Amino acid sequence: MASTILEVRGLKKSFEVKNGIFGKKKYLHAVNGLNFSVYEGETFSLVGESGCGKSTAGRLISRLIDPTAGEIWIDGEEISKWKESQLQAIRKKVQMVFQDPYASLNPRMKIRDIIAEPLVIHTKLTKKEKQRLVSEMLEVVGLNEYQGNCYAHEFSGGQRQRIGIGRALIMKPKLIIADEPVSALDVSVQSQILNLLKDLQEEFNLTYVFISHDLSVVEHISDHIGVMYLGSIVEYGPKEQIFTNPLHPYTKALLSSVPIPDPTVKREKIILKGDIPNPVNPPSGCKFHTRCPDVMEICKGKDPSLKQIHTDNHLAACHLYEKTIKNQSVIV
Repeated sequence: MASTILEVRGLKKSFEVKNGIFGKKKYLHAVNGLNFSVYEGETFSLVGESGCGKSTAGRLISRLIDPTAGEIWIDGEEISKWKESQLQAIRKKVQMVFQDPYASLNPRMKIRDIIAEPLVIHTKLTKKEKQRLVSEMLEVVGLNEYQGNCYAHEFSGGQRQRIGIGRALIMKPKLIIADEPVSALDVSVQSQILNLLKDLQEEFNLTYVFISHDLSVVEHISDHIGVMYLGSIVEYGPKEQIFTNPLHPYTKALLSSVPIPDPTVKREKIILKGDIPNPVNPPSGCKFHTRCPDVMEICKGKDPSLKQIHTDNHLAACHLYEKTIKNQSVIV
C-alpha cells in the first residue's frame, strides 16, 4: 500500500469579521474541522460550490495562511505551527498551481526567470545549471525553449498555466496543490492541461490535491474525492463510489447538475432551494438542512459526523443513514 504523504486532522480556519464600530467580534468559519489523508501518487479532489472553503483549505495545507487549529502532516512532519523560517524546507516538497495563471506570474519577468526563481531561492546551482534545468522544464510542459525569453502577456491562458506548472515542478516536489487550475480556460484547453497533469503525475510520481467546483473535471483526474459544504467534508470516497453511488443529498444535487453529452440519457435534476448560509452565522445542526430536500427534524438540532456507511472508505455525514451505521466516527 502507498505511503501517506499528507494527513489533515481537525483543520480549522476562522477569519475575524468587523461588526460595526462597537459591535462584538464575529468570526467567519471558512474551514471547520477537515480530516483526510492523501496517499503518494494519487489525486485527491476537494469539490464544492464557491464559498465552501476548498481554496482556503489548499492555502492552509501549503501554509500560505496559518491555521486556527488542527494538524497538517506532510511526509511525516507536522507543519501547522512551523514559523516562516522553518517553512522553506517544506516549500521544496509542496508547490501550488493557482487558478489565475496570469495573476500568479510576474509581468516584468521573462518566463525563463519565473521558472528559475525557485532554484534561485532553494539551491546553490550555477547559472548554467539553472538555465539547463529551465530549458528541460519548458520542454516537459510543452513549450519551446525560445519562449523562455518572452513575457507572460505574450502567451495564451493555457500556455500561462503550463508556465505555472513548470514553475511548480522545477524543484521536483512530492505534493502539488492545484487550485481550480483549468476553470479559467476554454474546454478544449482544459482537456490539454488535465492530460498534461496526468502525464506529469506518472512521469514524476506526483501527488495532487486538486480543488475544483466542476465534477466533470474531477471525474477525469481523481482517485478519491471529498465533497465540501460550508467548511466541512460531507462525503468522502473513491471516485467510482462517489459517481455511481452518491450518499449525501448535497452530492446528489451536484451530480445532477453535470451535463450529460448523450441526449437519450435522462437524469432527474435536483434543484436546491435558497442560498448557501452565511458562514459567519451558520445554521444549527446539519449545515445543509436549510436546503436539503430530505431534511428531518433531527437535522435541525444535531450535526451529523462523518461515518462509514455501506462500503469501506466511503463516508458521509448525514442522518439519513443513522439506522444503518454501526461504526463510530472515523478519520478518513
